[in-house]
Amino acid sequence: MSQKVLLTAKEVQIILQRLACQLVENHSDFSNTVLIGIQPRGIFLLNRLQEILEKEYHLKDLKTGQLDITFYRDDFRRSDKPLEANKTRIDFVVEDKRVVFIDDVLYTGRSIRAALTAIQSFGRPKEIELLSFIDRRFSRHLPIQPDYNGRQVDAINEEKVKVNWKENEGEDIVYLISK
Repeated sequence: MSQKVLLTAKEVQIILQRLACQLVENHSDFSNTVLIGIQPRGIFLLNRLQEILEKEYHLKDLKTGQLDITFYRDDFRRSDKPLEANKTRIDFVVEDKRVVFIDDVLYTGRSIRAALTAIQSFGRPKEIELLSFIDRRFSRHLPIQPDYNGRQVDAINEEKVKVNWKENEGEDIVYLISK
C-alpha cells in the first residue's frame, strides 16, 4: 500500500479560506441559511468553516448542525458488522431555510442521497446545497454534484482519498492511498 500527499496543511488552509469566502458571497449574513455537517467526518470541516466565518467574517449566530445518515443509507443492511450510529444534533427547524450540507469527500453520492432523505425529518428546506472538500468526480453512482468544491481528484475506484484533520488525526493533510 502506498500513499501520496495530495494537499499539505498550507493548501488545506487556503481551500478552507476560499470555501468560506464562497459561502459568504452566496449567503451574505446567513440569516436564512443553516450549515449541516454530515457525520462523522463532515463535522471537522463544518467546525473549521464555522471558525473562519465567525472570526474572519464576524458572522454571529450561525445555525449549525450535525446529521447522522447511518440508517438512511441504501447499503446499511449489507454490512456484516453491527453499525454504530453517530449523533444527530439539529436544534432548529429547517423549514424554508437554505441548507448547506458539508462533507469531506464526495465519492459515489450515496451519503448525500441519504442526507437528503434524513433532513426531511426536520422540515422542508427552501433549497439545499452541497459543499465538499474533495470531489472524486469520476466515481459517482448518482447524479449529485457539489455547489462548493475544495478540490477535484481523479482517483480510480481502488484508490482511497483520506482527509486528515488536525483535530482528529493531528495534522491537516490529504492523501491518495493505493493498494
